[in-house]
Amino acid sequence: MWQWILALALGGAAVSSVKIVEQGNEALVERLGQFDRKLSPGLNIMFPGLDRMAYQDTIREKVMDIPPQNCITRDNVSITADAVIYWRIMDMEKAYYKVQNLQGAMINLALAQVRAEMGKLELDETFTAREEINATLLRELDLATDPWGVKVTRVELKDIIPAKAVLESMELQMSAERKKRAAVLTSEGERDSAVNTARGRAEAQVLDAEARKQSTVLAAEGEQQRIVLEAQAKRQQQVLNAQATAEAVAIVTQAINADPNSRNAAQILMALGYLNMGEAIGKSESSKVLFMDPGSIPASIQSMMSIVENPVR
Repeated sequence: MWQWILALALGGAAVSSVKIVEQGNEALVERLGQFDRKLSPGLNIMFPGLDRMAYQDTIREKVMDIPPQNCITRDNVSITADAVIYWRIMDMEKAYYKVQNLQGAMINLALAQVRAEMGKLELDETFTAREEINATLLRELDLATDPWGVKVTRVELKDIIPAKAVLESMELQMSAERKKRAAVLTSEGERDSAVNTARGRAEAQVLDAEARKQSTVLAAEGEQQRIVLEAQAKRQQQVLNAQATAEAVAIVTQAINADPNSRNAAQILMALGYLNMGEAIGKSESSKVLFMDPGSIPASIQSMMSIVENPVR
C-alpha cells in the first residue's frame, strides 16, 4: 500500500516540476525565496519544494489607457485630458523586482507627466501642439520607466476637453469669428463685383472709342477716295470733252475749207450757239444781269469765222 502512495507522490511531484511557458511570455523562478532564473517559452523543469514560479507575464507590446484627469493650463483654464500608452517589458526581472504594481506605477507617472505638460501650455496651444506634447510625453515616460525594464514605444493624447464655461465662450468666439469671416467675404465679394463692373465699363468705353475711331478713319478714307475718284472722273470728263470739242472744231474747219458755201451755215451755227449760251446763263439758279448788244453778234461771228478760216498753226 505504501508503495502506491509513494508512487502517487512521486508522480505528483514529477507533474508539478514540469512548467510550460507560452510563446511571447516569460516567467521568473525563485529558489528558496531568491531569484534563480528566467524561464523561456516551452517546456521547463522545476524542483518541487525548492523552486517556485514567482511571476509570469507577456513580453509583447501592451496598450494602457490613462484615465481622464483635470489639468490647469498656463493661462489658468481648466481642461480634462486622457491618453493611451503603448509599452512592452524588456527585462522581466526588473519589471517584477524593481517596482511593485508596475501598471499602477506607470499610470500615476503618466498622469503626473500629462498634468505637467498641460501646465506649460496655454489653451490654444494644447490643440495645435498635440504632436509636440506626444513626443515630450514619450521621451519623459520612456526615460522614467527604463529602470523598471520597460520600453515605452508610443504615447497619444486622445481627448482634450475644456470646462463647460470655457466651451461656451469658445463657441461664442467661434461664432463671432465665423460672422466676421462671412462679413469679410461678403465685403470682398462686393468689392470684387464693383471692380469687375467698373473694369467692364472701362473696357466697353475703350472698345466703343476704338470702334468710333476706326469708323471715323474708315469714313475719312472712304470720303478721300470718293473725292479722288470724283476728281479723276471730272478730269477725265473734261479731257474727253476737250478732245470731242477739238475733234468737232477740226471737222467743222475741214468742212468750211472744203466748201465755201458752208460759211453761211457756220455763221448760223455760231449765232445759235451764242444765243444758246445766253439762254443757259439765264436759266441758272444764281441771280444775274446779262447785257447783250444785238449789233455785236455779227462782229463776234465774223471774228470766229476769221479764226476758223485762218487757224493758228
